[in-house]
Order: sequence, then structure tokens, then C-alpha cells
Amino acid sequence: MSEIAETHNKREADSENKDELSASKKSRTESSENNASKEVSFRIEADAAEDKGLRHSMEDEWVVLLDAARDYPGSLRCAHFAIYDGHGGRLAAEYAQKHLHGNVLAAGLPRELLDVKTAKRSILDGFRKTDESLLQASTEGGWQDGATAVCVWVLGQKAFVANVGDAKAVLARSVLSVGSQNNSDKVDALKAIVLTREHKPIFPQERSRIQKAGGVVSSNGRLQGRLEVSRAFGDRQFKKVGLVATPDIHSFDLTDRDHFIILGCDGLWGVFGPSDAVDFVQKLLNEGLSVTVVSRRLIREAVRERRCKDNCTAVVIVFKRN
Repeated sequence: MSEIAETHNKREADSENKDELSASKKSRTESSENNASKEVSFRIEADAAEDKGLRHSMEDEWVVLLDAARDYPGSLRCAHFAIYDGHGGRLAAEYAQKHLHGNVLAAGLPRELLDVKTAKRSILDGFRKTDESLLQASTEGGWQDGATAVCVWVLGQKAFVANVGDAKAVLARSVLSVGSQNNSDKVDALKAIVLTREHKPIFPQERSRIQKAGGVVSSNGRLQGRLEVSRAFGDRQFKKVGLVATPDIHSFDLTDRDHFIILGCDGLWGVFGPSDAVDFVQKLLNEGLSVTVVSRRLIREAVRERRCKDNCTAVVIVFKRN
């Protein structure tokens, strides 16, 4: 069984009692002492949860790798997290889940000294190689599935976020708020920062590229009247009319102000606003619940209480200060 495949939990969101019982077994914690250089001052706890909603099948895939070096060891901490939201089937999402991170490592993701330009180029090359080989596999296999993606790599103390499509990453960052007029009662409030940009055919930059490639953005805002996103893995029938798998890549230093990141497919963000999701997760973390329970409660709230009808997947990445 592959290292990534071992990260998967059960397909359905469990009951609260099962969540609590399995939390100690399922929660994933990485210590900076084991996998990072000495200057790194935090450890990572992360887990994922999913539910197929009202759909007949689950087409999402996800990755939680706290030690993501695999065959490329080094002194630099390397953790990787991702959600792949499939459409038209789950084969493209499965392919990207199995191959993207390995392709990024093979493209030269820094493992000793961090170089931001090299890291971004490796991620870009990894996305390109993954899409090219996925398209070849889909042609040979006779399938046309596609998948959006949102990915995070933590290298040392810097986070790299890459996305194609409409899955999002949201950072919870503390801001100082004043609790009284004399400034003697200051508390930290959390601000939700969206780290990704959605790729929709109706957006000017995306529309322009599509039209130059001979594609059409229909009155319903879809590529060729069918596809809701303008960037994705796979979807070989749309690649000649402007669909690309080129990610937006953003990097930033993780500081003491950064508490956690939520990755979510569009199903999650269809019923949760960024600030709403941050508040929900923070409340549960403040209650002392494990990241496993928090991620499952987030999905259960989205599906059972807020009636998300789509596949719904979330990865919660918590930064614990030493």
C-alpha cells in the first residue's frame, strides 16, 4: 500500500461517538524534532474527513503526509496536504492523488536549503507533468474525468499553496483586538485569509485565455456550456479550448500568528464562508478536541446541518507552537 493511500480514513463521516473513540488513533502529529531543522519552532497536527453528501458516489481524494520526503530525504521539513475534487468520475482525482507529490519532488523540490523560486518551479513542473501523464492515461483508458486541486507544502517554516479550479485554502491568522478602552484587556481574534483564487470561465483573465484558444464561455458561465471551472487536471476533451492545469502558487512564512489552515472542496465552501469555517474550527480546538474530531465535525456540520448536497471533503492543518 502506498504512503499516500495509508492516509485515508473511512469514506463516510462517522457518528460523534465514533469520532471521539477513534480520535486518539487517527490524529496525525508531526514533531519538529523528528522531521525538521532546529530553527523550526512548531509541530503540525492534521487530519481529513469526507462525506459523499447526496451524490451517488464519492469522487474526492485527499492527502495528509506529515513527513512527505519519501525517496528524497533531507534536513528541511517537508509536509504535504491536498484535496482533489473529481468531476465526471474519480479516476482523475485518484491519479493526481497518487502522482502529483512524487512528481513535485522529482522536479527538484528543495530538501536541504529552501529556495522559493526553485520550490515554486518544482510545483509548477509537477503539476504539468502530472496533467500530461494523466491525459495520456485517460486517452489509453478511454475515460475523460477531471479534477480540481488545492495543495499545501510546508517546507521548513514556509508554506506553499497551489490550486487549480474552485477548491480553496483558508488560513486562520490572529489579529490583536482591543477588549477595553484603556487597552489593558487585549485578546487575539482570528482572521480568515483566503489563500487561493478560484478559476472560473467567467473571470476576465480566464475568459480571455479560453477565447484565444477557440473556446466559448456560454451564458451560463461554463466552458463550452458544460464545465464550471477553467483550470483542472484531466478533462482532455476541453484541453484544446482553453482548459489548463497551470496552478496559482502562493508562498508565505508561518509565524506565531498563524494557527491553522482549512483545505476544502467547493462543496464545503458552498455552505461555509471562510470566516464562518475558521470560527467553527477554532471553537472546537479551544474545547480541546483533536484535529481528527474537528475535521469530522466540520464535515458533519456541512452535510447534516447545512445540507451540503455535493461531495464534501476537508483537511484541517493545525500549527502547534513548541
